[in-house]
Amino acid sequence: MKYQERKKALVLLEDGTIFYGKAVGNKEGTAYGEVCFNTGMTGYQEIFTDPSYFGQLMVATNAHIGNYGTHGDEVESDSIKIAGLICKNFSYHYSRPAADKSLEDFLSENNLLAISDVDTRALVSYIRDNGAMNALISTEVDDVAKLKEELKKVPSMKGLELASKVSTKKPYFYGDEKAKYRISALDIGIKKNILRNLAKRDAYIKVFPYTATIKEMQDFEPDGYFISNGPGDPEPLTEPIDTTKEILKTNKPLFGICLGHQVLALANGVSTYKMHHGHRGINHPILNLMTGKGEITSQNHGFAINREETEANPDLEITHTHLNDQTVAGIKMKYKNVFSVQYHPEASPGPHDADYLFDQFFEAIKASQN
Repeated sequence: MKYQERKKALVLLEDGTIFYGKAVGNKEGTAYGEVCFNTGMTGYQEIFTDPSYFGQLMVATNAHIGNYGTHGDEVESDSIKIAGLICKNFSYHYSRPAADKSLEDFLSENNLLAISDVDTRALVSYIRDNGAMNALISTEVDDVAKLKEELKKVPSMKGLELASKVSTKKPYFYGDEKAKYRISALDIGIKKNILRNLAKRDAYIKVFPYTATIKEMQDFEPDGYFISNGPGDPEPLTEPIDTTKEILKTNKPLFGICLGHQVLALANGVSTYKMHHGHRGINHPILNLMTGKGEITSQNHGFAINREETEANPDLEITHTHLNDQTVAGIKMKYKNVFSVQYHPEASPGPHDADYLFDQFFEAIKASQN
């Protein structure tokens, strides 16, 4: 597609700041959400399909997006979950032999609005200085006043429950039913690669909707429980929090990732808070306080758990900390085989720095059976 053929487009932030660009492809219209950015150099297809990003306008900091196309195996859910894409240079042609289609076709099939030619360095710098906020992207550049009125109607991410938008509607199974271990997983936005990592460790997983009760999860007779990642504010998730409290009473091993980490903290009386602009990328440095070793991790979250309350909780211990800002990146319960991390070990950015967490989960299961 020739550069001059593309429609003008803009990014409008809730404070009135505007950045201009061009529409990608022939898609027109307006998309709304909280604007955030991801610093990953690769993995855009995984990012776009990650349920944790539901309701967010994604700014890609890498200068080129689309240059290696897309592949059917590189998705984390059944569809694109971001609300819209903002990038600098969009590649309409790809050069990877293994790709099965262009990113333009992939976005078009998922009916996603994307804009390019935006000064993403300036936009990301602005978000870092002023914080994540609601925004819109639009090709309706001639009526900014109308767009500003529409943007005012978009709910804040603070207090927004989104797990119900991405959780499975009914239970399903993953893996070999003859596997050695059985895992009950609570889906509040689960990624496919998490299920792959559990299954390859000889587990048969039953994935439950976010409304699942402890009885439903226990009826599967699991050896352990898992609470997934997901989007939105964790505090409105009263049903998953209550279910987690009941899981803790079973004394079975429990592993939580990202939103699951926050839900575990809330189940233990530790509050969460909305971060200034969150952590999103594949180069976040973590210190494992148990081993003294560093890890390069993949992260995607706009909320975190309260450090002071965690330190004061007699049942909890901080196991990992984020080296950039000292936020809590991992916890464990002192008297139970229960732990969680704020990052994504299944994303393998290290590439295998955090694989041990899945092994640790199954070691806890083995120990509980002895």
